Amino acid sequence: MNEPLLEPSELAKGQQVRLEVLGAAYAKSSYDVGALSLPKTRLSEYIWSKIWARPGLSRKCRSIANLAMLTALNRPHELKLHVKAAINNGLTQDEIGEVLLQTAVYCGVAAAEDSFRIAREAFRELGLS
Repeated sequence: MNEPLLEPSELAKGQQVRLEVLGAAYAKSSYDVGALSLPKTRLSEYIWSKIWARPGLSRKCRSIANLAMLTALNRPHELKLHVKAAINNGLTQDEIGEVLLQTAVYCGVAAAEDSFRIAREAFRELGLS
């Protein structure tokens, strides 16, 4: 279960995408795992190499989808991470707000309210507000 899922060149491509989207500090810390979490880390490597690196959607579009899905699923930790990633991928604070407003209509106001709060925290941490 601890064997690599990817060829070295695919792995390197995904690691580069992850670095560019999430930043160096987070990308580096994501590998600081024990034996229990290693298979999950390998799955994450697969996602960054095989999904995020695909040419079919821009990173900005992928960020929009992630913000909406993470709001719908009520995943605050991942949402904050992906708000910051969305900024790295070229979304503005206003665009992020529009995504969250759209999710309020389809996922519920309560879910979106939490996401707005988390986005404000992420903006503060990035020095944007």
